[in-house]
Amino acid sequence: MKISKFDDLLLAATQQVNAQRLLLVFTTSELQEDPTPEQRAAFESGHGGVLMPAMCAHKTPDEIGNFEQLKAQATHLQKPWSVLFATSLSGKGEELPAVKDAEHFLGVMEESVKNGRFEGLIAFNAEGIAVARVSRGAH
Repeated sequence: MKISKFDDLLLAATQQVNAQRLLLVFTTSELQEDPTPEQRAAFESGHGGVLMPAMCAHKTPDEIGNFEQLKAQATHLQKPWSVLFATSLSGKGEELPAVKDAEHFLGVMEESVKNGRFEGLIAFNAEGIAVARVSRGAH
């Protein structure tokens, strides 16, 4: 199944043989350390910056509902989020992965995002559309 929007990911998760828990990292765009004048100007005009984790969560597809519901839940962030990184963790049969396992892997995922390692993650923009490519230095 091709995943072109977040709701496709939800559908795919519900169709798996094993129960799924989705791992989510919401990021904000921040000005990099020691920016050049050009980088600062670009950032101030709404371009560039680096993606930094702002909020992490693990949820079942049923707890999410759909992208619009997830987006509404994430509105309490102080800054608007830029990119949502997502992946899933499989349980066994109908048994969901343990919360402690989800929290462990969510921590690993958060560190990966901080370090610009996005392998195995799907990135979505604030409209829930899959982003074809995310680079460390800009979005």
